[in-house]
Amino acid sequence: MTLQQIRYVVTVARTGSMNEAARKLFVSQPSLSSAIRELEKEMNITIFRRTTKGVALTAEGEEFLGYARQVLGQVELLEEKYVEGANFKKKFGVSTQHYSFAVKAFVEMVKGFDMNEYEFAIRETRTADVIGDVSTGKSEIGILYCNEANEKILEKIFKDKQLEFEFLFSCKGYVYLWKEHPLANRQVITMKDLEPYPCLSFEQGDNNSFYFAEEILSTYEYKKTIKACDRATLLNLMVGLDAYTLCSGIICEELNGSDYRAVLLDHEVEMKIGFLRKSFAPLSSIGQLYIEEVKKAVGILPKL
Repeated sequence: MTLQQIRYVVTVARTGSMNEAARKLFVSQPSLSSAIRELEKEMNITIFRRTTKGVALTAEGEEFLGYARQVLGQVELLEEKYVEGANFKKKFGVSTQHYSFAVKAFVEMVKGFDMNEYEFAIRETRTADVIGDVSTGKSEIGILYCNEANEKILEKIFKDKQLEFEFLFSCKGYVYLWKEHPLANRQVITMKDLEPYPCLSFEQGDNNSFYFAEEILSTYEYKKTIKACDRATLLNLMVGLDAYTLCSGIICEELNGSDYRAVLLDHEVEMKIGFLRKSFAPLSSIGQLYIEEVKKAVGILPKL
C-alpha cells in the first residue's frame, strides 16, 4: 500500500467517479482503476462498488476511507512542517444535527483564522450522516443529542464505528414556534395544548427510525405531522401553518432573527447534547477551539 493509492481512494470517494478522479489526479482512468484494484487485492477488501452511474463505497470501503483520511491528514502535517515551500491548507469539518448554536460556534471560530490558509466545512445534516461523516473522517466533529429512548442504540453504533460521544450539556424540552403563534406568549405549553397544530420534524431519509430522530418525544402519537429537510423550510412552515417543533430551547437570534420563540414544554424529558469524535484520535487544536465556541454559544463558558 502506498500514499499514492491512499490519495487515489480519497479522491475517488470524494468525486464518486473514476473519470473525474483521474482528471483531478492527472492520471489516466485505466491507471487509476488498476492502482485501486491492486490495493483492494492487497488489503483483501472491496473498497468501491462499480455501477453504471459511477462508483460507491462499500461498508468496508467506508471504514477504510476513515483511516485513509487520518493518514493523509498526518502526512500533510508532516509535509507542512518539514517540506520547504509546502503549501497545504489546514482542513477542518463539522457535521451537526440542525442546531443554530452549532452554526454560530462555527462562525465565531472561523472569524479567528486566515481563510487563505484554511479550508473549513460545516454540514447541517441528518443523524446518520453526522455519524457517517465522523466515522469516515469527512468531519472531525459531529454534534448530536441522545436521550433515554435512543442512547443505548446510539452507544452501540458509536462503539461499532470506533467513535466516542463526549457529553457537553443537558437541557429540558422546549416548543419552538413563530412569535405570532396562538401559544407563543405562554410560560409553559403542554402536549394537549399542541394537539390542534402540526408538529414539524426533520426527515431522516432511509434511517427514519425514532432512534435517529433529532426531536424529543419521537415516539409520541401526534395527530398532525410534517417532515422537512432543512431548517429554513421548518421556519417557513411555522409561519405559514402555525406549526411547531420540539427543541433544546437554545436560540441564536443573530442567525434566526427574533421572529421565533422557545417556550418550556410541560413534559418530563431531557436532551443530552454532546459531540462525536474518533475514539483513537485526540481533537486537533482547531477542534478544541470549536468546542470552546460551542460552550460559549450555549452559555457553558462566559464570552470574552
